[in-house]
Order: sequence, then C-alpha cells, then structure tokens
Amino acid sequence: MTFLHRRTVLRAAAGGALAGAGAVGCGRSDGDEVRAADPSARAPAPSAPASAPSPAPPRSHAPSPRPSPPAPRFPALVGPVAPGVSALPPLPPLLPAQIEYGPRKGSAVALTFHGQGDPKGVAALLAEVERAGARVTVLAVGSWLDAEPRMARRVLDGGHELGNHTMRHLDICAMGERAATAEIVQCAERLRRLTGGIGRWFRPSRARLATERVVRLARQAGYPHVLSYDVDSLDHTDPGAEVVRRTVLGAVRPGSVVSLHFGHAGTVAALPAILDGLHRRGLRAVTTTELLTR
Repeated sequence: MTFLHRRTVLRAAAGGALAGAGAVGCGRSDGDEVRAADPSARAPAPSAPASAPSPAPPRSHAPSPRPSPPAPRFPALVGPVAPGVSALPPLPPLLPAQIEYGPRKGSAVALTFHGQGDPKGVAALLAEVERAGARVTVLAVGSWLDAEPRMARRVLDGGHELGNHTMRHLDICAMGERAATAEIVQCAERLRRLTGGIGRWFRPSRARLATERVVRLARQAGYPHVLSYDVDSLDHTDPGAEVVRRTVLGAVRPGSVVSLHFGHAGTVAALPAILDGLHRRGLRAVTTTELLTR
C-alpha cells in the first residue's frame, strides 16, 4: 500500500472518530499527613513469685527488629500477573515520581495516547503504527474499556503498552481523596480483569502533572510512577492534521514523551506524517518502558 493510499484509508477512519476529553492543568495540593501508631504503651510486667527470684536472663545488646513495611493498600491489584501475561523489565533506580521525558541520549521517543474513542479509528491508527514498525503507550479510560473491552487485548497484542487514565476522565486533581482513589482503582480493576495486570503507568485525567495527593494515591494503588509528558500535541483542541503534525515535529527530541489522543480525526490523519518525520530524523517511536530501560 502506498503512503498516499494509507493516508486515504486513515482519513476514512478518522471520519468516524469521536471527540475525546480535553486535558487541562491543575494546581498542586499537599498530601494528607500519615500518622504511625504509638508503640510506647507496654503491658505490665508480671509480679515476682514469693520465693527467691530466679536469676534474670542476660540482656541482649542486639538492636530491636524493625517493623515490617506496611502492606500494599490494594494487594489484589498489585499482586502477581496472571499466567500468560508478559512481565515487564525492571525500571532503572531513582526515577522521579512523575516522569516527563526519558534519556536525551539516544534515538527513542514515546508516543502516548489518552485512550478513548471510536474503535474503528483506534484500530486503523494502531495498524498504521505497526506498519511503521513503531510501538506506543495507551493510557485507557475505564469507561471506554467497559464499552469496548476487546480493545485492551488489541493494544497489547500489537506490542504496545497499556496503562490507567482513570475511570471516567474527570478532573481528578480537584477531587477529594475517596473519589480520586475510586477513579484510579476502578480503572485498575478493569485492566486486571481484561488483561491479567493493572499496567505499569498511570496518567491523571485533565492534567499534565498530578498533585502530591494523586501521586500518593496512585502509588498506593500499585503505580509507583505517574506518566506525564514534555510534548503536548494539543490535538484535543482539533486544530487540524497539519497543525498537529507541525506541533509534534517542532517540539519532539530524543527522549520526548508526546501526548496524543484517540478519538480525534486530526490525530488519525496526522499520524502517518508524524511517523515519517520521526523516521527522517532517525528517531524511533517505542513504548514508555522501552524508552526508559534501553
């Protein structure tokens, strides 16, 4: 299939794309204080017998054992993956809690998609990515997984990475703790049910950076790192395919994490030119895990 014919096919698929939710910034808030139980209370010592007391046992100078670390907040989510689910390679140490980009030395970039939209348009987009020998990271919305459960396996079967983008794509940074926890955990539950694992990455909805509270809640749900980005395509504003192409290629560099969206016709139409532009610069689109581990 020629490049021009592929673009025609993608334009046809883009005609059925659904508009996705926009991503806007949000402020930071302090996390709640965590208080430890007071271990100072002791049980009273038993009284000595009336007869002569036994010699006291020798005192040990060994340090008292440290308490075990707290169990995961949601152990059912962070347990071992189901049989047949590939284990991901370990991440390098000392990564920040929020990851905006990867190593600048190299030729890899990560195209990351906020995941919800017409399944036909998504399938056409993923097929174009795979024809180019590229791989992407999809952060799926839980309500989309409920409506289109087969798309979870479609993403993974194409060699791509699948993560968590909250349950309903609301402004998670503005939520209270209980509501924000539910947004993260409910999407994670769907991922585990559909794929056998919760995925490695969480991205907050309607925000580039998470608040400290959301970072903490994501960690408690099994996501040690929040995935942000350093290149915003602004495709959710529907500026047209050419503007999306120029925005991405004008800002991308080695190590970049690019924010894109399913469900927007301009994104589908711009993708072939974006992939071609990356190739001409010697850059490869890989999963986020691959970006950080190679």
